[in-house]
Amino acid sequence: MSETVNLWEIEQGLKSDSVQVFCGVDEAGRGPLAGPVCAAAVILPFGLEIEGLNDSKKLTDKKRRSLFEIIKKEAVAYGIALVDEKRIDEINILQATFEAMREAVSQLSVTPELVLVDGNRDPKLSVPTMTVIKGDARSANIAAASILAKVTRDTLMEEMAQKYPQYGFEIHKGYGTKKHYDALRENGPCEIHRMTFLRSFYGTK
Repeated sequence: MSETVNLWEIEQGLKSDSVQVFCGVDEAGRGPLAGPVCAAAVILPFGLEIEGLNDSKKLTDKKRRSLFEIIKKEAVAYGIALVDEKRIDEINILQATFEAMREAVSQLSVTPELVLVDGNRDPKLSVPTMTVIKGDARSANIAAASILAKVTRDTLMEEMAQKYPQYGFEIHKGYGTKKHYDALRENGPCEIHRMTFLRSFYGTK
């Protein structure tokens, strides 16, 4: 394996008599102009090595989809939650992300003793939580969560491309690319666009 980073270093350093079950939490889709935000929570067997596991952004789509199935099969427990664009517009993207994270953790069939959350914002979970900056490249559990969230959301946006073919969602997954903005100029927004993200584009408040 070319990957030399020990993705269990954080969990190994935190493991104690009282903390042995770790969960990783990450999200996908905070930045796009359309579609939901997705969060995943994963508890891997402690020390499990999954070949190729890494931050989802560093992997090819094919590799992510392969790992997606392996993670679901090998995980002690996992949860995946989506919060849609209407809710994002209602409560803002940060709060919607936290809502998705809380829902994903609530789906776990095993209660973690410590949840490691990617980033530096605490989503106020019902279990002990620690934020980890760049955690998706430093923690096996967070890396696994990043893959579940990313693949779930990408797959949904590909389904949305069938319903709204004029926007190219299968290519950019809702992010603000030139092609996406060109499609918005030509067609206007559709039902899954986040209107609060388009205020500056349309010059509205």
